[in-house]
Amino acid sequence: MYDKILLPTDGSDVAFAAAERAVALAKLAGSELHVVFVQESYPYTGIGSTNSAGVQAYLADSQRLAVEAIARIRAVADVPGLTLSAETVEGSSPAEQIVEAARRCGADLIVMGSHGRSGLARVVLGSVAGKVLQLSPVPVMIVK
Repeated sequence: MYDKILLPTDGSDVAFAAAERAVALAKLAGSELHVVFVQESYPYTGIGSTNSAGVQAYLADSQRLAVEAIARIRAVADVPGLTLSAETVEGSSPAEQIVEAARRCGADLIVMGSHGRSGLARVVLGSVAGKVLQLSPVPVMIVK
């Protein structure tokens, strides 16, 4: 069915719900599970003078969130026979980074949570899940 499943996470409860589904599917299909956390680039680069303390605090907080999110998934995926790998990547476009991670690890399915945006925020900002659906060469399962 699926040899490798990519599971993007941002540490949210919706992403964790997707993780539970991905783990169950991986166990059922005998798939490997690869977790990716996309650390977005510092958002204020190029606006005035960059405060290095602000950059360092932003990066430290993002790295802490990545470690916590991956650890939470590892706890659920700690079952005999399930192979789990994880990585943290940095980029300004999470959707592109997710699709690139799928290509890099050879995933044949992406399982991810939908984002909670609605109304005007979704129209203006779009959603990472929607962009992954557009860009991905492999099937994408969206979990609410």
